[in-house]
Amino acid sequence: MTAFDASRLVGELEVTLDVDVLVGAYPDRDGPPGTPGAVLDALAAHRIRAGAVASLRAALFDMRSGNDEVLALDTAVVPVGTVDLRDPIGAVREIDRLAGVGVRAIRLFPDEQGVEAGFPSVRHVARKAAGLGLVVLTGGDVRRFWQPFSGLDAKVVFLDTHFYHLGDFLVVAADEPGFHTSTRLLNSPDALETVPADRLLYGSRTPHYEPVVPLLRLATSGLKPDEIAAVAGGNARRLLG
Repeated sequence: MTAFDASRLVGELEVTLDVDVLVGAYPDRDGPPGTPGAVLDALAAHRIRAGAVASLRAALFDMRSGNDEVLALDTAVVPVGTVDLRDPIGAVREIDRLAGVGVRAIRLFPDEQGVEAGFPSVRHVARKAAGLGLVVLTGGDVRRFWQPFSGLDAKVVFLDTHFYHLGDFLVVAADEPGFHTSTRLLNSPDALETVPADRLLYGSRTPHYEPVVPLLRLATSGLKPDEIAAVAGGNARRLLG
C-alpha cells in the first residue's frame, strides 16, 4: 500500500493519546535511536496528539535516571514510570517515588528483563500498583501474564495481546473489569470489533513499530464513531486521568 493510499484510508482519524510509546533504543537491535524529539515528531506526523511514554533506559539500564528523563519531557507526554522486575524491592520503592510526583501508570518489560509471569516479583509489583490505584501497562503473553494481576481489582493494559490469543484475553477480562488491551497486535479490523470498545486502547509502540498499521485497522474497522474516539484516546484518558 502506498503512502497516499494509507493516508486516504486513515482519513481524518486523530489519536488523542497513544498508550504505547517508547523513548530510547534497544542496544541489541537495529532500529531508531528513539530520541524524544524524533519520537514526538513521528507521532505528530500521524495525527497522534500525545503519547503515554516510557523509557527503555529505565527498563534496560538504570530505572531511576530513565524515569527522570521521561518526567522531564514536555506536555505532549503522559509520563509512564518503568520498573525493573529483576529487583522487586527496588521496584516497589521506585513506584512509591513515582506515585509521589503524580505518575499514574507504570510499565513492565518482562520479556526484555527475562522475567516470567510466575515469578514472585511480578505479583509483588502487581499488588503494589493495584494498592496505589496505578495503571499497569505490561508486555508479555497475555495467556500467562493475566495471572499475577487476577483478584487484585487491578487496572492493566496488555500491550502484546495477539489476535491469536484474543479469545484468552476475552475470557479472563470477563471476570476482571480492569483488564484492557492494546490494538497493536490485533491484526484485523474484525479483531477490534470483537473486544468491547471500552476495553480497547490504541497503541503503536512508536518508534519501534509503524504507527500507520494500527491506525489503518482502526479506521477501516466497523466500530462506530464514538467507539473509535474511545479507542483512539478516550479510554486511555479515562484510565490515566
